[in-house]
Amino acid sequence: MADKIIENNQVQILGEVSSQFTFSHQVFGEGFYLVDVMVKRLSDAMDVIPVMISERLIDVTQDYEGEYILVTGQFRSYNRHEEKKNRLVLSVFAREITFVEEEDESVKTNQIYLDGYICKPPVYRKTPLGREIADLLIAVNRPYGKSDYIPCICWGRNARFASAFTVGGHVLIWGRIQSREYVKRLSETESEKRVAYEVSVSKLEYADEG
Repeated sequence: MADKIIENNQVQILGEVSSQFTFSHQVFGEGFYLVDVMVKRLSDAMDVIPVMISERLIDVTQDYEGEYILVTGQFRSYNRHEEKKNRLVLSVFAREITFVEEEDESVKTNQIYLDGYICKPPVYRKTPLGREIADLLIAVNRPYGKSDYIPCICWGRNARFASAFTVGGHVLIWGRIQSREYVKRLSETESEKRVAYEVSVSKLEYADEG
């Protein structure tokens, strides 16, 4: 059963370690740490993706900045309580890590597959230049009754298709993880730069339960 559930959330990224490890949390005596991995886009822009790594997978006291790693795992979310509100925090949960000499052209640097359910109505809109966009929030089940909530963004034909999805609908998604900077207004005078993470969808299917 657990293996089946792991199959519904699969991520692979290849990139350059761009930060030190910072402690995140502990579960049953096992420490988990966050590290940033810089992944190239086709456009030569970069996505900086946070990776959650167990201290049992890697020596977290070492400095790996500048090293290339291949990470396979899952895209996970948890709610962090901030200023009377919950904030959705996303990271790649590493199951396996391999150090590589450098970027391997034959390996896809950033791919994700999700099998989940629509948990709020899609938001469909057009940019000022007429480009169609749809935002989805997908719930992907984990073992033991938990779920990960993952924001996804669709473009063009995919956005039109996704705009008709209904809450509870079962969807399959293929794409890549991307990071995006935005400015959050905290008050009339204060704002801060934040980074959002989402799945940029390249292909999606509506899975008919029938």
